[in-house]
Amino acid sequence: MNEIETNTQPLLRAMGFDRLLHSDPQGVARVRFLPRPEFAHTEGTIVQGGFITAWLDNSMAFAVVAREPGVGLASLELKVSFLERVGVAPVEAEARVLRWGGSVVFLEASLYSAQGQVLARASSTGKLLRPRAPR
Repeated sequence: MNEIETNTQPLLRAMGFDRLLHSDPQGVARVRFLPRPEFAHTEGTIVQGGFITAWLDNSMAFAVVAREPGVGLASLELKVSFLERVGVAPVEAEARVLRWGGSVVFLEASLYSAQGQVLARASSTGKLLRPRAPR
């Protein structure tokens, strides 16, 4: 279990996180989420967009930690495009670092159905939060 999973496990469980499937030191992460009917509207059939946004945001945080373990991420800007309906079925998000600066990072993520269909996409600008050295 990595640092994100350990420190935020209750939040991750509450939002439907299942597991980190893959991470790469180049700044790539693939994460699995398990939507529940209580996340959905339209008689429990379509996942509410806030959950989808959280999954994409979370997967981008995993990509940051894959690139630099121990660093945190504060989202400064987040844009999400909902391309298809997201049903109550397992989904996977793949996120990657596009540009890594000294304190700012640019990220993107896509959410996929089990059949590989792109359901949603996100782009984000984030602030890298590194632990401060003790004085």
